[in-house]
Amino acid sequence: MRVLTWDSHIRYDDKNARWGSPSYLIEYGEPGWVYDPNSAAQPPPNQPPKRRKHAMPKSDFIKRRDAEFAAQTTQFKTHIGDYAATLGLSAGQITAQAADADYFTFVLNSQDICAQCAQQWSAWKDFTRDGGAAGTPPPETPTMPAPVAAVLPGVEKRFRALARIIKAHPAYNIAMGEALGIEGPVQTGPDFSVFKPQLTLELSGGQVLARWGWQGQSAFLDMIEIHVDRGGGYQVLTYDSTPDYLDTAPLPATPAVWKYKAIFRVGDQRVGQWSDEASITVAA
Repeated sequence: MRVLTWDSHIRYDDKNARWGSPSYLIEYGEPGWVYDPNSAAQPPPNQPPKRRKHAMPKSDFIKRRDAEFAAQTTQFKTHIGDYAATLGLSAGQITAQAADADYFTFVLNSQDICAQCAQQWSAWKDFTRDGGAAGTPPPETPTMPAPVAAVLPGVEKRFRALARIIKAHPAYNIAMGEALGIEGPVQTGPDFSVFKPQLTLELSGGQVLARWGWQGQSAFLDMIEIHVDRGGGYQVLTYDSTPDYLDTAPLPATPAVWKYKAIFRVGDQRVGQWSDEASITVAA
């Protein structure tokens, strides 16, 4: 981003100029940059803007199933002692997390026993009322888990907060996180053998608006490359990183069919397949 002054010699209609206090120019590769062959921020010919590549995104590290979450908090409790000093954790933080893990496991086990007991007694109730095979024994009274000191509600919230503190520590690394169970699985991303943009067109204010989106895969994509054919063959229209894109080319005096197609990019490479061709009839 470059600050502009009165003598910067930048056109007022430069698509990458932002006029205000202060005024500035969005340079290629920065968020918000758009393709404009006449822009002072235009990259070298035929080179799209380069964006910093993402680290491989990960899913939420918290386990959604109760039994898996209980096991996760227990895993953390079991191994945190190996890293507590390195990560600067206090004895109180460790004790509180262990209490949360123990109590949640107790509650989960108690729920499971009560659920099974309810099923057995429901069946016995039906047998008592309706009859059945002679000699069927009644359910046994269940043995509940040994009591555990209760904690305040919000075990998951506290676990997330502690994990954030740990991950912000300069000594933290992925290996520690995996041992503690607080690193989420790496997401696999789209199947690029079939994945392609979904491009739709409409007229907006006398210009063509090309609508597109990330289709839920923004973590794996950098930008979209859009081409247009106004009757003389396809040519690059823009490299866009923010849906949607407004084609500012003036409409022809007589009706014509403009065609568009697009493909996603990661860094300097096209990925996936070209979109289906979209067309629209335009006229001034």
